[in-house]
Amino acid sequence: MVIKKKKFEIEDTEFKFEYQKSNSNLNINFNRVSFIFFVFFLISLIFSIHLMHLGSRNDGSVENIKSVSFSKKLFRADIIDRDGKFVVKTVNSINVGINPSQVIDKRKLLINLRFIFPEKNFIEIEKKLDRGKFFWLEKKISNEKYEKIMRLGDKSLIPSESLIRLYPHRNLFSHIIGQIDEDNNGISGLEKSLDEKLKKTKDPIKLSVDSDIQYLVREELNKFNQIFKVLGSAAILMNVNNGEIISLVSLPDFDPNQRKKITDKIFINRVAKGVYEFGSVFKTFTLAAAFDDKLIEPETKFEDLPKNLTCAGFPIREYDNKIPSTLTAEQILIRSGNIGSVKIGQIVGEDKFKSFLSKVDILKKTNFDIEEIGTPIKFNWGKCPLATASFGHGITTTLLQLAKAYSIIANGGYNIQPTLIKEKKKFKKEKILNQEVSKKILPILRKIVTTKEGTASLANVSGYEIGGKTGTAQKSVNGVYTKKKINSFISVFPTSKPKFVLAIMLDEPKTNEDYIYHYRDGSNIKYKGTPYNTAGWTTVEVTGQIIEKIGPILATKYSEK
Repeated sequence: MVIKKKKFEIEDTEFKFEYQKSNSNLNINFNRVSFIFFVFFLISLIFSIHLMHLGSRNDGSVENIKSVSFSKKLFRADIIDRDGKFVVKTVNSINVGINPSQVIDKRKLLINLRFIFPEKNFIEIEKKLDRGKFFWLEKKISNEKYEKIMRLGDKSLIPSESLIRLYPHRNLFSHIIGQIDEDNNGISGLEKSLDEKLKKTKDPIKLSVDSDIQYLVREELNKFNQIFKVLGSAAILMNVNNGEIISLVSLPDFDPNQRKKITDKIFINRVAKGVYEFGSVFKTFTLAAAFDDKLIEPETKFEDLPKNLTCAGFPIREYDNKIPSTLTAEQILIRSGNIGSVKIGQIVGEDKFKSFLSKVDILKKTNFDIEEIGTPIKFNWGKCPLATASFGHGITTTLLQLAKAYSIIANGGYNIQPTLIKEKKKFKKEKILNQEVSKKILPILRKIVTTKEGTASLANVSGYEIGGKTGTAQKSVNGVYTKKKINSFISVFPTSKPKFVLAIMLDEPKTNEDYIYHYRDGSNIKYKGTPYNTAGWTTVEVTGQIIEKIGPILATKYSEK
């Protein structure tokens, strides 16, 4: 129903004002004045009825409009890297909605909006207007369009403040930062785990991550993803003394600005969430456990080692037939001997080896700053499982946990907690391993890189004293081992005074007959083609390339840290 305003006509008449010297002094025609007051009263009444009618048509939309107004200040703290560079930035924007119940002239409104939003489908907008319910015309509009809308002076156009979360580095920090939903609630990564803090704190959240190093690590991983045609890859660089993560990269990654739901398993966080068998990198733990309990020494000799063993009907063989039958404990790790590692594991025993792995946080789900954390598959211990676990077969963990465990072994046996947050408080040290473990293991890790018997000579970057252990593991698909591989290399540097651990993982690398290897030991030896898709030819090469790129930054920025 539309109420039309009455047209009131008032005829002109002559007013006579007579001034007389009397007590009244002034005589006025009060009948005419009373009529004018009556007319104004009637107009006011009609207008009030019209407002009441509009209010009865909105079906509660008034309350809805109030809820999207500027009544509540939106906020979400920024996130910066360790140098103060923005990783995530929050800016305010404007959304504009339409309340159909307040539209006076629909045709005029549509014409005006067409000039401001020529790209929009106005047939659909008209349909929404006819439905009579509040709807959003445009979200995150520009200042220019907002000003044009406000100039219209149309009360049916309802502005609302909006929060925009900007990720200026796009994919660079995707697995660290995560995503938010349309209502600005964190749904993954630090956006989720720090959701409440980000909504309350005024100061930016400072990360331990270095943007420059993060960029270089990601660039190298991307390059080698193409060279070795991998399914995915991951890298984590961490301070061994305080657990601060300087770089964490998992590929493939995504752009958080897109706000798309990342459900495909290829986007898994391969550092923290992915659970894998890593193979021979576990041999370091076997030897370290023996050193921790003072069961053997690096010079302890193992004689008459067979080329193969049988456990529960399954054979255990050396990966390399050239491995001698007599080796010291040190040489077993340098040459990555399977049979020798089994013998050391038997000396340690199930209970002590299990206890050691628990102390360095390998067996169970670890605590971390983000919620996307993998849980190692439960390992059923026994005589044969002990044998296979001693050389890294059948036992799983995450790359994050490997980096933590190697850090503890390298830093003198002190427990650390990996973190993405740069804390001002001092790190509280807790000793969990015998200090002799570090003194004995580190020289061996260095020899794996520097000696011809070692498996990681391609990582021998001059000036950085890199040590580490390779791992090549058969990949299990649906419970069946395949020829596909998970290759890893966990490096520690400098071995004389450890500061960093760099853990690299490649998922299903392939050989490349055209790639040219440059040995970094000063020999200037070059080698064309990848003979094997093993860790020594893949992850070790990636590590060497990365350290060549980031080494100068680490040497200058973190020399005293």
